[in-house]
Amino acid sequence: MAKAVKIGERWVGEGYPTYIVAEIGINHNGEVENAKRLMDAARHAGVDAVKFQKRTPELATPPDQRNVMRETPWGYITYLEYRHKMEFDLEQYKEIDAYARKIGITWFVSVWDEPSVDFMEAFDPVTYKVPSAALTDHGLMKKLHSTGRPVILSTGMSTIDQIRAAVKLLDLDKLVICHTTSAYPCDPEELNLRMIETLRKEYSCPIGYSGHEVGLIPSAVAVAFGACLVERHITLDRAMWGSDQAASVEPGGFERLVKYIRVTEQSLGDGVKKVYESEIPSMKKLRRVNSQ
Repeated sequence: MAKAVKIGERWVGEGYPTYIVAEIGINHNGEVENAKRLMDAARHAGVDAVKFQKRTPELATPPDQRNVMRETPWGYITYLEYRHKMEFDLEQYKEIDAYARKIGITWFVSVWDEPSVDFMEAFDPVTYKVPSAALTDHGLMKKLHSTGRPVILSTGMSTIDQIRAAVKLLDLDKLVICHTTSAYPCDPEELNLRMIETLRKEYSCPIGYSGHEVGLIPSAVAVAFGACLVERHITLDRAMWGSDQAASVEPGGFERLVKYIRVTEQSLGDGVKKVYESEIPSMKKLRRVNSQ
């Protein structure tokens, strides 16, 4: 059995309920009030935690992308300017932290660079997430390892050798590895859910799934394949402006997703064939020939 990792007050691993994360990410579009509404929706759906993203724009934005112009709600600006507009500052994160405590929901972030780790340490986070784009940043891996906190590692846009190199820099006893494909949204043909089984065979730590597909079924199937953690983006409205909105789940859909995952957990059983009490009336009524 894979080891379990404690995230806040919850154990994540085989034998425990699936840890469900609603990724708010940047779907707040730079507005704290949007973030609060998303936190409310996630809590109502029954998730275990919400997640944001923390970047230092100058470090997390590739040099060749910084001056690329794009249309945004703030006008026609550079990609770097856009990144600054989307980033919450210390006071805004304090407001988010206070609101999370008020409504009783766990929150944490994906960190995209080393200064972002220092920034978030002030909030005593229950865990850190490594976004797929940062998996090959070995300096960040070492920085996260030095905090002693649990780490959730996303593996999109990465080769198996790149995954192995990153894992070697982290503490396997405090690690959850998430299979993912970094396409937004992701075609079903590229979800490759059997990779969950591949990772479970190679690593003794819990394996999760971060989904970017349209719809809910593959995320429940991921649980059937052994995912101990499921993360999906949440949005107020998939038609809102933003690159992640189309691959996100609206509040009503998130409620259904949580229900589907819990039903999937209940349905898996232990793999031992037995005759259930509920079957006996049917057996007495319908079976004509009895044998040992």
